[in-house]
Amino acid sequence: MQSITPDRMKAIDTNCTHLGLKGIQLMENAGAAIARKVLSLDAHNNVLIVAGRGNNGGDAFVAARHLSYYDNISVRVVLAGKATGIRTNDALENFNLLKHCGINDLAEITDSTQSGIFQWFKEADVIVDGLLGMSIRGPAREPVATLIDAINTGNSYVVAVDTPSGLDPATGEIENTVMADTTLTFHRMKTGLENQGEYTGDVEVVNIGVCRDAEDAVNWGDLEPLLKRHIDSHKGQSGRVLIIGGGRYSGAPALSAMAALRTGADIVTIASPANVSDTIASFSPNLIVRKLSSDLLHTKDIDVLKDLIHAHDVVVIGMGLGNEEKIRQAIHQILPLCKKVVVDADALNGLQLPSPENCEMILTPHSRELTGLIGKEVEKELPARAKMLQDFCRENEVITVLKGKTDIISDGRYIRHNYSGNAGMSVGGTGDVLTGIVGALFCRTDALNAACCAAFVNGEAGDVAFAKKGYGLLATDVIEHITDIMKQ
Repeated sequence: MQSITPDRMKAIDTNCTHLGLKGIQLMENAGAAIARKVLSLDAHNNVLIVAGRGNNGGDAFVAARHLSYYDNISVRVVLAGKATGIRTNDALENFNLLKHCGINDLAEITDSTQSGIFQWFKEADVIVDGLLGMSIRGPAREPVATLIDAINTGNSYVVAVDTPSGLDPATGEIENTVMADTTLTFHRMKTGLENQGEYTGDVEVVNIGVCRDAEDAVNWGDLEPLLKRHIDSHKGQSGRVLIIGGGRYSGAPALSAMAALRTGADIVTIASPANVSDTIASFSPNLIVRKLSSDLLHTKDIDVLKDLIHAHDVVVIGMGLGNEEKIRQAIHQILPLCKKVVVDADALNGLQLPSPENCEMILTPHSRELTGLIGKEVEKELPARAKMLQDFCRENEVITVLKGKTDIISDGRYIRHNYSGNAGMSVGGTGDVLTGIVGALFCRTDALNAACCAAFVNGEAGDVAFAKKGYGLLATDVIEHITDIMKQ
């Protein structure tokens, strides 16, 4: 089973909410699984629940409620801090239910000097560690640090909730960490738990009923981390995109550039052949246009382009260039100069794969263009189509957005789907818009996430445009609604 990062798990949780599966239901499923684990142990008559004030603690509160059903089990609860400081409504709701469960031993620990309850740790057959969850980084503060020490000093069987408190679930870094006998981690293995058996004990991956589409389909949980910008951000910090396009057409690179700007890139430069550069510049005063030497992209422009490439975070290439052999020769020399590049349209023709060394490459083909890259017809059925794309990406070390009714995105390991968008987006130019969005997001995140989120943003903006314009929508309408999506 593939492991995931805590940030990826957070996105999946958020996607569940947008699909209609509430967090409190997942919490109920997690807590019930913890209770079942405790009941499976030989000695479980005295159970101590040690909980933090986040959702990890909420899982533990649910477990306490389930265990309180049994007359032969004594359940005690220790909360790290005051109940008034519980941070989520779901956790607070489950904490408040405990007073209706016959649990009389409930202590709120606010500092390390409250030693009266530490006898509970010595008397417990089982301790459930629900102190720190997936979002906590760095050394534990009081009173959590003292509670971790108390858990570790006894002889109780320790069940950790999602991750042993004090172990970084992303990196596996250790600092004042609970030493668990069993760790129940939810939905997927977490990257930081691998090869940490001294602290995790046996790791059991528990199904808590996450929707398949919460993980496989792109949704708001994937995009939300990219919507934030630091208050002290300065020009260029949110991305510099270079678009190399135009020659046969002038509109395509302009659409990509405006889409990148609307997605939040700070600086977007278009390098275009001489015959269309003035036309492209006339579309908007927001566009920075660098005129190349010829009417078509040419190898004699490589020195100029090399400097531009080094001055930008991401290169987007292909829109409106044309298919002449001289253009392809120039593209072949440009790609190895790029650290991050998005390849679309005419740059896909005759593309040399695998991607150049030290170059992260995202491709954005439609089916016919992918057929040209693979050398055979693309499968029509979605599962076979996705598998074909996955194999292609793995073999050629690229990330690809295969555009269609359902967009398919893969890096050769994962397969994601995007269901946003509509038939009105078959109008010309929406692919150029997508490429610009990819370029802007690629400045701020990894290639797979940029590709996934760009497909989602493009489709969502297209859906807003379609609601207003119907089948008469234009690519420029999609661009105007990108901000509606990015500001949510």
